[in-house]
Amino acid sequence: MKGLVIVVAGAGGPAGRAVTRRLAEAGATVVAADADKERLDAALSAAPEGVEGEVIDLLDLDAVRGWAGRVEERHGRVDGVIHLVGGWRGASSFAETDLGDWALLHDLLVRTLQHTTLAFEGAIKRSENSRFAIVSAQAAAKPTENNACYATAKVAAETWMLAFADALRGTESAAVTLVVKALVDDAMRAAKPEAKFLGFTDVADLAEAVAGLWKKPAADLNGARVDLTT
Repeated sequence: MKGLVIVVAGAGGPAGRAVTRRLAEAGATVVAADADKERLDAALSAAPEGVEGEVIDLLDLDAVRGWAGRVEERHGRVDGVIHLVGGWRGASSFAETDLGDWALLHDLLVRTLQHTTLAFEGAIKRSENSRFAIVSAQAAAKPTENNACYATAKVAAETWMLAFADALRGTESAAVTLVVKALVDDAMRAAKPEAKFLGFTDVADLAEAVAGLWKKPAADLNGARVDLTT
């Protein structure tokens, strides 16, 4: 992956740290971003030397556009954006759904994605081999009464990605949705040693799947929903 310039949004979380580390170890130039400075600093301290970091509020479209411009100006290209901003809220029943959860999840899962795709579209199209990926969930296809807000936000994000994929059609770039049941990392296992985490995808396996996106033709990936649960 040497020579590739890849942006990781949401780099401060467990998935972001794993993906940042995997891409950097493979030789990519990684630009890591998170809204929380402490989380980003912790992620950078655990990443290979040379990973860049910037605190960015992805809910501020002007700030995201400015950031995208700076990344492309500094490196001359953007060969990938991995959007890993996430969150979950649920309810004990459908009737007890809190629409405040919807507002939160809409911002986290949908609005940040909208701003990031709009800001980086031009750079993605100008690359000769670029990928834009998000992580979605099985819940988008099989919502249950206790996760109505979460599942709906994931569906919206996937639909937005399909529209973005259409915008990339005919280029050497691809918009891809990676699907998991849920993610797990070492800290979660340590906190609940008795838990089985059946069907969960380890963040290291997610990172490996992300790194593998550049090994496949863009035409085969663009608009694809890649299941990582099998």
